[in-house]
Amino acid sequence: MAFLRRYLRSGAGMAGLLIIATIALGAIAAPWLAPRDPLAIAGPALLPPFTDARLPLGTDRLGRDMLAGLIHGARASLAVGLAAMVAALAIGSVVGTVAGFAGGLVDEALMRVTDAFQVVPRFLLALAFVSTLGPSIGTVVIAIALGAWTEPARLVRAQVLSLRERDFVAAARVIGMHPAEIAFREILPNALTPALAIAALIVAAAVLIEAALSFLGLGDPNIVTWGTMIAEGRNLLRTAPALSLLPGLALVITVLGIYLVSEGIGDALERRGRTTP
Repeated sequence: MAFLRRYLRSGAGMAGLLIIATIALGAIAAPWLAPRDPLAIAGPALLPPFTDARLPLGTDRLGRDMLAGLIHGARASLAVGLAAMVAALAIGSVVGTVAGFAGGLVDEALMRVTDAFQVVPRFLLALAFVSTLGPSIGTVVIAIALGAWTEPARLVRAQVLSLRERDFVAAARVIGMHPAEIAFREILPNALTPALAIAALIVAAAVLIEAALSFLGLGDPNIVTWGTMIAEGRNLLRTAPALSLLPGLALVITVLGIYLVSEGIGDALERRGRTTP
């Protein structure tokens, strides 16, 4: 509750929360707000926005409803972003905890693996992974998580290195707790805060990478995504700019909202640090 109160005092955080909450509610309510299949033909091709009450944002080059595509595309983007964030935090937390708690050769080996993944740009790693295994939502999520787990791993490791010398860890050893239980039950929950602070940034990066992969034709072909919509409209920028501009604007607003949420989390943690004796 104290963290929530500090977060609510952040103007940037509140603005971001409002943006993301609006987009998330629209994505959740997609079956009611846009009940028609976004991949189905809904009207004449290239219908301009605001010319038909049934199709307020017009149609694309195949006659598909642009509004339905935007709303259902929000579901895909947020689902991929959140799933990739959870996977990246899970992998990073396990690697960072094991490395920090075990130390020695285990720590050295895991950190060298982390370095190897960190050297490769996230998008190139995701591009290579999806190109090899084929486009699907699951593949895209795994590909993004493989490039995003390194920073949480380093943050968790740094916290574990500090926490493993605390009195409560010594007490757990004295009563005979298993090392794995000490690491994951006693230390990890106290080491997660820095990793959780960058969760919003991982989501934002995941949304952008998913859009880029979809733009290149490496997204799931069975769902509508903003990247696919932008790609399909790029050849008609002169005659029908809304085909690319609308999903592009939705992508920009979503990423901006996520970054503002991250700013709010950072502000809340900074206030906590100032008030902690």
